[in-house]
Amino acid sequence: MTFSVHGLAVSRGIAIGRAVLVASSRADVAHYFVEADKTDEEIARVRAARNAVFDEITRVQQDLPKDAPHELAALLDVHLMLLQDEQLISGVKHWITERHYNAEWALTTQYEVIARQFDDMEDEYLRERKADLEQVVERILRHMKGMASPVQPVEQAGAGRKASQQDLLLDDTTDVPLVLIAHDISPADMMQFKQSLFAGFATDVGGRTSHTAIVARSMDIPAVVGARSASQLIQQDDWVIIDGDAGVLIVDPSPIILAEYGFKQRQGELERQRLNRLRNTPAITLDGARVELLANIEMPDDTAGAVRAGAVGVGLFRSEFLFMGRSGKLPDEEEQYHAYRQAIEGMQGLPVTIRTVDIGADKPLDRHASKTQETHLNPALGLRAIRWSLADPPMFLTQLRAILRAAVHGPVNLLVPMLAHGTEIRQTMALIDRARALLDNKGIAYGPVKLGAMIEIPAAALTLKLFLRYFDFLSIGTNDLIQYTLAIDRADESVSHLYNPCHPAVLRLIADTIAECNAQGKGVSVCGEMAGDVTMTRLLLGLGLRSFSMHPSQILTVKQQILRADASKLAPWAAEVLASEDPAALLQQH
Repeated sequence: MTFSVHGLAVSRGIAIGRAVLVASSRADVAHYFVEADKTDEEIARVRAARNAVFDEITRVQQDLPKDAPHELAALLDVHLMLLQDEQLISGVKHWITERHYNAEWALTTQYEVIARQFDDMEDEYLRERKADLEQVVERILRHMKGMASPVQPVEQAGAGRKASQQDLLLDDTTDVPLVLIAHDISPADMMQFKQSLFAGFATDVGGRTSHTAIVARSMDIPAVVGARSASQLIQQDDWVIIDGDAGVLIVDPSPIILAEYGFKQRQGELERQRLNRLRNTPAITLDGARVELLANIEMPDDTAGAVRAGAVGVGLFRSEFLFMGRSGKLPDEEEQYHAYRQAIEGMQGLPVTIRTVDIGADKPLDRHASKTQETHLNPALGLRAIRWSLADPPMFLTQLRAILRAAVHGPVNLLVPMLAHGTEIRQTMALIDRARALLDNKGIAYGPVKLGAMIEIPAAALTLKLFLRYFDFLSIGTNDLIQYTLAIDRADESVSHLYNPCHPAVLRLIADTIAECNAQGKGVSVCGEMAGDVTMTRLLLGLGLRSFSMHPSQILTVKQQILRADASKLAPWAAEVLASEDPAALLQQH
């Protein structure tokens, strides 16, 4: 019987194949008490399994091929650091020595303790790092049980099997594609996944910024995450269609549905080939308006993908990724300088916009362990982003010096997040001047930078003239602007359906920001998810936006929309959308 399972669409495309299931290792963990004289043995068992996993991941990291996605190497580093996390190690020892839990029970208990801390984090990216911790624990448990990696090259399904109607529709009776269905997939397993026969995958857990989603996009593999009970509903060898565009799994499809999706799959491949031809085509509308298509990146190596996608620069380098997963040891000036320089040189003379660290109360660092007893009732409204930077001038000056020094190697824009007050603006400017003075005193060379501010708080959008007196350009962070304007916690599933980019108030703030910048001859871009949403491209063009910054994988589809658009004709329609009580309805009609 045909049925569907819904999840999150995180990597485009259609995959059709037989299901290969991977079960969770934590589902059948034994729970028993050990004698006092056996506790050392239990600790030794955990240590041996942990060391084996460490060696395994290290080997995978060393054997990464040159064409492996850089995201994999970074995520493998995160797993290696989690394996050495003192909270995990000491917690497991505590449960064994104090409570006399067996090794597996102690490990899963400590996982639950740490996992609750991740659940309390406001930041979506950090909250989803719980999945990395879970995978580390899974791998340790597998070694303790003597189990192999969950993702291994498998024999081709279908070989020697009588062809069914589905096989005939696929026109392939001996080389049937396989799709992986799992609770989750670790970065190390993803590397093996790439070398295996799987055409796509789906996981029970994960979000749009989970590592599985990140790697899937970088590898251009159809994927659906957060499909909840997919691994329980789907049986081994079921026919499964993974619709990475709609975020849907279709299980045991009828011949008609299978034929329809086979056609969609072929059409998708043809569309990708056509899009690739646009890589070197300038983004110019039918009426001659030139549009900048920039890339959002997290790490210096991301520039390679940005250049391949035809980006004309980096509109957002999220520098906080350099600060994460380091067990509390922040990057010093030299490390940051080399990272920023690598990104700048990787863009081959194209501009790079570096956002100062966006981290705070909702993203606790180990070096603030003494403050862990503090309670943050609403971290999204707490000490984060520029507020956090201004509260720690030495840390902020270190980053500013590194960015200024890196600017010697190419054009750099410095972007400041979450500003709302004139006092914050003036304090930030004073610290930038202080950073320059410190470099002058030491005789260290530095380059010029354009200064920009993120518009992601309604208060900032309503005081644009103040901002434009100080800054060369503005960048609209639509993700947070929507959240703060509508008082919607994006991480709260009970209200996430109210998160609406097309709300009239949100569109008004965006439109006014674009109009004011254009009137004053200042640069303005959108760097939130809205920039890469092709359903919003024509509206943003009609509002006068000429600079979009997005994930590199979205650039060509947005460029296609721009090449087909007449910006002059879109302006009157955009005004109608702004004046409408239901903008989304007008967007669907156009």
